[in-house]
Amino acid sequence: MYGGYQRKRRRPVAEINVVPYIDVMLVLLIIFMATAPLITQGVKVDLPQTTEAESLPEDSKPPLVASVDIEGNYYLDVGDSSETALSDDELTTLVVAHLQLEPDSPVVVKGDGAVAYEQVVRLMVLLQQAGVPSVGLMTQPEE
Repeated sequence: MYGGYQRKRRRPVAEINVVPYIDVMLVLLIIFMATAPLITQGVKVDLPQTTEAESLPEDSKPPLVASVDIEGNYYLDVGDSSETALSDDELTTLVVAHLQLEPDSPVVVKGDGAVAYEQVVRLMVLLQQAGVPSVGLMTQPEE
């Protein structure tokens, strides 16, 4: 006690500083939010779950059928274009126009059994670019 000055003892603080942990968590959240859309690749396809052919319900709209033949030509069963081979741009334009008129109509891909798988996937990518949320595959039951 020199000159009336008394030193106070500080007690050690027994709390954890969580601010740095919150900062790290927020940075990780931003990274995951930015990279999540990049992880999903490919075309979403609704595959049938049964071996039997399923038909559409009676009250549903008729599906929009996009076809690919053995030469890789694309067709769409809308208006006059069902018998005319379409280019990629024409197919995309027709699908966009059809979806603007009937946004809830189902879209089905019909492909020749001998057509290259690449052509069917390319057709599904074109449909995805046109804004089709999901694509079904048309099959024929075994006899």
